[in-house]
Amino acid sequence: MTRFRLWAPACRHVGLDLEGQVTTMPATKSGWFEVDADTRPGMRYRFLIGDTAVPDPASRRQDEGWSVVTDPGSYRWQDGSWRGRPWEETVIYELHAGLMGGFEGVESHLPRLADLGVTAVELMPVAQFPGTRNWGYDGVLPYAPHSAYGTPDDLKRLIDRAHGLGLMVFLDVVYNHFGPDGNYLPLYAPQFFREDRQTPWGAAIDFRKEEVRRFFIDSARMWVREFHVDGLRLDAVHAIGDDGFVAELAREARAAAPERHVHIMVENERNDAALLRDGGMAQWNDDFHHAIHVLLTGESEGYYGEYVQAPAAGLAKSLGGSFIQERSGPGPRLPPTAFVNFLQNHDHVGNRAFGERLIALVDGTALRGAIALLLLGPSIPLIFFGEEAGAREPFLYFCDHADPKLADAVREGRRGEFAKFRAFADPEARARIPDPNAVETFQRSRPRFDGDDWQALYGELLALRRAHVVQRLRGAVAIGAEAVGKRTVRALWRMGDGAMLTLQTSFDGSSMPRPPIAPIWDRDGTQCWIEAP
Repeated sequence: MTRFRLWAPACRHVGLDLEGQVTTMPATKSGWFEVDADTRPGMRYRFLIGDTAVPDPASRRQDEGWSVVTDPGSYRWQDGSWRGRPWEETVIYELHAGLMGGFEGVESHLPRLADLGVTAVELMPVAQFPGTRNWGYDGVLPYAPHSAYGTPDDLKRLIDRAHGLGLMVFLDVVYNHFGPDGNYLPLYAPQFFREDRQTPWGAAIDFRKEEVRRFFIDSARMWVREFHVDGLRLDAVHAIGDDGFVAELAREARAAAPERHVHIMVENERNDAALLRDGGMAQWNDDFHHAIHVLLTGESEGYYGEYVQAPAAGLAKSLGGSFIQERSGPGPRLPPTAFVNFLQNHDHVGNRAFGERLIALVDGTALRGAIALLLLGPSIPLIFFGEEAGAREPFLYFCDHADPKLADAVREGRRGEFAKFRAFADPEARARIPDPNAVETFQRSRPRFDGDDWQALYGELLALRRAHVVQRLRGAVAIGAEAVGKRTVRALWRMGDGAMLTLQTSFDGSSMPRPPIAPIWDRDGTQCWIEAP
């Protein structure tokens, strides 16, 4: 027996279509409709709103427009002894499941990543969206793993295998908006949205309503409890506009598996240090990325414009435990582990017109020095899939919209975004930007993993991190950081055991003061040394 429920406060009548058998769903209270029916796993169903069939917004599985009855407890887990890993041990590997061959393809890479020294795999959003190709941020059914990547059990098997190898699995979730295609909530629950507040994606979600809050909180709990994920990355929490909800979701996600470590990361343009401190969360650190990208490339357009004045001083401020751009006002100085640092990620590669990775933009010596700074620094490092192998394939923006008008709007809208850049002021130049909806745009974005020299570098640095840094991270604090000239940075931290960790990097080959003791790393313009207590 299965109970089917739908919150449809704008409707007087709702039906259940269970494999062609239509049943009226009685109204209960507060806009809810529900009915019990005899089912078995694998049966397909959908809800009827007048003449329109809509999917179950909380279905665990979708199949060609139909929701599918599942048994969440049918998978036989093998990770009974798994308790996760402390946050200080985290080394994140962000990836796109579709470009790696779905959940099965990702699973095949796990032994290599574990051997490399990665400790956490982060999946870009996997929630169901129309079509088969998408970054994942256009999801419309936040409970269902996308059918193009595999079944719910395939995802559970991937997570189970990861745990067996000592790898955590994090999931990127989008709880701030729905994609432009396939979202039927406005049809039967317009109360889900606010009329008085807009976001870049349309009307804001109304998190003031309990039904709305529970919809997303229960999704987060499901990923943690039913799928055994070890943490969530919350996309664009600045667009949620309700820090109380963000903190509540984080608490409930952790409470869903109190026997395990469950970690929460946020993306937040507001750079709110108090939210991180009070909520026990970490933030993807765009400030670190933007400052170091300017130092490496000299680029100054777009959001890099805020960092060109004194990028080395900005990088030093970031290493010192503060945001460079204090958009929420001055906040508390944070421990280094409150920041997730990266040289590349899906946004900052994929939002380039041609999706170039750093390896195509930067001298190899400078890039290797930046990698050493990232992996030996005390903040949590993130590696973007392919960079550890020196992949040169671009990571482009791609989608799969069946509606030609929507596909045209996305293509022209994306090209229009680049009109303010000098290189694309000419319409002919913008016309060369790849079409997101084209199959070849997706195919070109598939990285190769055959760069043994680069993997050796990452492996060596991660081994040094594991041997000298990780066990000292709990309780670490920044002591000082400074720009030494225009393109050289030095930072010092007191680690949890009293040791002093020093990193200095020159982005122009300038000579640097010699360390007082033999460094654990002295190569490619970056030196790292540790003075034991």
